[in-house]
Amino acid sequence: MDRKKLVLLLGALIVAVGTAFAARSMFLGGTTPSAEAAPAQPTGPKVLVANRALPAGTIIQADALDFQQWPEELVQDAYYIEGNAQLDSLLGTVVRFPITAGEPVTMGSLVSPGDRGFLAAALGPGMRAVTVPVSARTGVAGFVFPGDRVDLVLTQTVEGDGRPLRTAETVLRNLRVLATDQQTEKVQDPESGKTVVRAFRTVTIEVTPKLAEKVSVAQTIGTLSLVLRSIADNQAELERAIASGEIDIPEDATPEEEERILRTAMGMPVDKGTTFQTGGDVSRFQRKTLPEEEAAARRRREEAARAAQLAQERALAAARAAGRNLSGNQSGPVVRVIRGTQATEVPAGNVRGAANGLLNSQSRGLREAGETVPAATTATLIK
Repeated sequence: MDRKKLVLLLGALIVAVGTAFAARSMFLGGTTPSAEAAPAQPTGPKVLVANRALPAGTIIQADALDFQQWPEELVQDAYYIEGNAQLDSLLGTVVRFPITAGEPVTMGSLVSPGDRGFLAAALGPGMRAVTVPVSARTGVAGFVFPGDRVDLVLTQTVEGDGRPLRTAETVLRNLRVLATDQQTEKVQDPESGKTVVRAFRTVTIEVTPKLAEKVSVAQTIGTLSLVLRSIADNQAELERAIASGEIDIPEDATPEEEERILRTAMGMPVDKGTTFQTGGDVSRFQRKTLPEEEAAARRRREEAARAAQLAQERALAAARAAGRNLSGNQSGPVVRVIRGTQATEVPAGNVRGAANGLLNSQSRGLREAGETVPAATTATLIK
């Protein structure tokens, strides 16, 4: 082989090998991971924070709060610190001021049952507290506790025509129980730790100002009973309300705003679409309705009977006057005229005219009262 060609071949081989090494180094250098500093974890104590947004009036439950590591330089004296505070002791307290998700809970943001202003803090914005009397029968035998949701049923008796109409009507739904008697939290048995079921005489519920007036009037009409609601009812009714368009969620609403709208809708009392039952729906021997036509017909019969009685009295006075004129004195024979169950006595003077007048007035009164006019008539001469 020519020496010149051999030199060129070796030079090309060296260039190729160098290019290969350069390319390999470039690719290896691009895929080499770079070391990054990991964020430093807080080294301070664990403080109590909110797991979700807690509006004012929220009753604290076990899933609402939790302890979380917090930078030591940011810890304040008002925070609940793990080891110094027990989460169980805060259950049943009420949020006094709104707390955002992840925000530390301060001692002044919670109010405990029995403290001054607890019930006012438990009320939602624009809501009112009203108390209704109950018994073991109307209060679900004591199985109603603060925080539960109930419906309010009004039972009443409407008198009419000797046959009263008995009714039961659900006047309000989805009411939050604030207290039973003067207890605003569940009572636990110190030995077993179980909830104590006890009888109570009053229940304080949360309503709007308008519904507070409705509850006050209902107490004067009949007996109020509590009906305990299932926990799943609120979610089911919320889904129905959203499907029917009763709850409007803006399209540009953030997840926090959407949660707030839904939470507010689930907690509002409902006074629409109430149902009722009558005695006739339960027993065939009870009245189902109280027709206005029946009462009106009864009034018409009473008015016709009074008109007939008045006409009879006028005819009797006229007949007696005619008898005195004919006989010249007020004494004399008397004729007793009987038609059906009505009997009238008139002087014997001008007997035919007086009797006909009385019989006509009696017949007219019977017809106006809706009764049958008897065909037989008896006239008896009384000495």
